[in-house]
Amino acid sequence: MNIVLINHYAGSLRHGMEYRPFYLAREWVRLGHTVRIIASAQSHIRAQAPQLHGRPRLDETIDGVSYRWIATPAYRGNGAARVVNMLAFVAHLQRHARRLAAEMAPDVVIASSTYPLDIWPAHRIARLAGARLLFELHDLWPLSPMELGGYSRWHPFIMLLQAAENYACRNACAIVSILPKVRDHLEAHGMAPHKLHIVPNGADPAEWLAEPPALSEQAGTVLAALRHEGKFIVGYAGTHGVANALDTLLDAAALVADRRVAFVLAGGGPDKPRLVQLARERGLHNVHFLDPVPKEQVPALLACFDVAYIGWQRQRLYRYGIAPNKLIDYMMAGRPILHSVEAGNDPVADARCGLTVAPQDPAAVAHGLLALFTLDPTEREAAGQRGRAYAMANLSYPVLGRRFLQACA
Repeated sequence: MNIVLINHYAGSLRHGMEYRPFYLAREWVRLGHTVRIIASAQSHIRAQAPQLHGRPRLDETIDGVSYRWIATPAYRGNGAARVVNMLAFVAHLQRHARRLAAEMAPDVVIASSTYPLDIWPAHRIARLAGARLLFELHDLWPLSPMELGGYSRWHPFIMLLQAAENYACRNACAIVSILPKVRDHLEAHGMAPHKLHIVPNGADPAEWLAEPPALSEQAGTVLAALRHEGKFIVGYAGTHGVANALDTLLDAAALVADRRVAFVLAGGGPDKPRLVQLARERGLHNVHFLDPVPKEQVPALLACFDVAYIGWQRQRLYRYGIAPNKLIDYMMAGRPILHSVEAGNDPVADARCGLTVAPQDPAAVAHGLLALFTLDPTEREAAGQRGRAYAMANLSYPVLGRRFLQACA
């Protein structure tokens, strides 16, 4: 098959996040398919932007996956400039749909940009090429900005997003969702029941089977010192943002009186300076902050944790399910997990790889950590290995790539 995957924010191992489009496309190429990813050259989540040098577009191939980067206006944050960037990308695709259909001759066109606006040009390209149209749902837009950002359903941009979601539900040949509990929502917006396929986020097994490079000097020094002191390390690795509810972890650290327990938070993000200052003001000497580590060092970092922590805010939006990459990394690392969440699904319970406690509840988090701390080490190890086995069987990209292709048939 010739597959065209439209994803505004698609990244690669060279450019950084978002990784999912790359990993899926690479699996499809390995299975004998031709894949072209169309993405914007501007993205707020990539570590490195493609270098177009004033050109309107750039074609390149990365690990057998063909990319077309489209020039769009620069932006920062989530304000009006980001909306302009989205609309410029969608308008480019709509304007050049006939040429793209003829040039790429797709059998399948996938609209997959977090926001649903690309469904309109994707449908036009698919119709002109006689191709099958798929819609990949990452987050629920416009529900996410409504419930998390407080936007009114009558806001013009929200109404536009809702029209796009409704159009996707009615017109896509199939819908692939990362979130496992969205059926009722999508059917309420026009999706026929047979269209839905669930394909969660995943991991590349090769990255976890290879010998990881040594940790950075700062991370290696701090973790080695904690090990030398015989500390039980509760670790978090990832973005330090409001959505990650790390205040709850700091509050729990204040409640854990046992000096043998140390808390390590690795990563960066908009909330990190405030969290560092908060820990300092509260005298939390058992909390240690590490700089972000490169993606290839993450396995070595997680191997140093005795328990891996992931937390969420209490949000109704999570009733539709969750599929966080961080949680999958923890599973692949074979770490027992403490999960602070209330959601429509519970991967930790499914895999029997740790404990799940209430979100934004420091006492519950502290109690869960102490329960894992006092657990027999062989039982903790067994929990971690159950998580790894579950991820390998259900959440690895060789498995997920094949599952996704079932929706393309």
